[in-house]
Amino acid sequence: MTYPTSNPARVRTIGDRQVGPGQPVYIVGEIGINHNGDLENAFALIDAAAEAGCDAVKFQKRTPEICVPKDQWEIERDTPWGVMTYLEYRHRVEFGEDDYRAIGERCTERGIHWFASPWDVPSVDFLEKLDVVAHKVASASLTDDELLIRLRETGKTVILSTGMSTPRQIRHAVEVLGSERIVLCHATSTYPAPAEELNLRMINTLEREYPNVPIGYSGHETGLQTTLAAVALGATFVERHITLDRAMWGSDQAASVEPGGLQRLVRDIRTIETALGDGVKKVYEGEKAAMRKLRRVPGQLAAEAAEATA
Repeated sequence: MTYPTSNPARVRTIGDRQVGPGQPVYIVGEIGINHNGDLENAFALIDAAAEAGCDAVKFQKRTPEICVPKDQWEIERDTPWGVMTYLEYRHRVEFGEDDYRAIGERCTERGIHWFASPWDVPSVDFLEKLDVVAHKVASASLTDDELLIRLRETGKTVILSTGMSTPRQIRHAVEVLGSERIVLCHATSTYPAPAEELNLRMINTLEREYPNVPIGYSGHETGLQTTLAAVALGATFVERHITLDRAMWGSDQAASVEPGGLQRLVRDIRTIETALGDGVKKVYEGEKAAMRKLRRVPGQLAAEAAEATA
């Protein structure tokens, strides 16, 4: 496969792979909390992502007492596990260290990376113990300077999503993190996001605004077409939520991609990469027979054409 010449300043490293122009699109299956606190569900989603050809899966890690506002702790809600307080629910869908070590082992077996979005500083420290390959900043956390500073201190590549944020907020977050280690993702934080709110041309706007940063796309829409369009527009990193079944219980399931759709998404991204080429015009081998058969007038540059068909 041929890729256009890359700007080295616009390439980042995640594990054993590089992300940026001139590199294959880095594709992430966002498991998030779609595992519903069930390790077997997480394993099944890891397997689905690996079988589809994803580069990584991503989870979300929270310290509930920090991330849940105190006035919501005791609010009761119906869950598949019965009525429980919101704080109890948030604990119910969190994995512990042993769970994540098992997840890491499964990912190693399947040849796929894993990392997470930490929503608070203790969660960064938790993930650092597990030696994740990168960190992700959820759009909701873009304005949390304390979190961003701690992530910068890890020295790892940080993927920054930009949903629900203004240009000034994005610029500030980039300055806090340091542009030399980030991948910046266009995102719209509506679940699911309608087409009229996706504004995919923001990918090109971010490319112009941040010429030394690889630009990606974190999608929350239904369907696959618009994610593929993001790749055609230049996204070098793509993330979509994945699920075993969109009818499963959970707030993110409806905006997620099922295993069959994930396989089609990865397949079509790779086809688009091939089709985009390197931007240099040439006469392809497959065209030469047609040129000899169909071009009646050789034209003023016939010698060049003859050389091309030789």
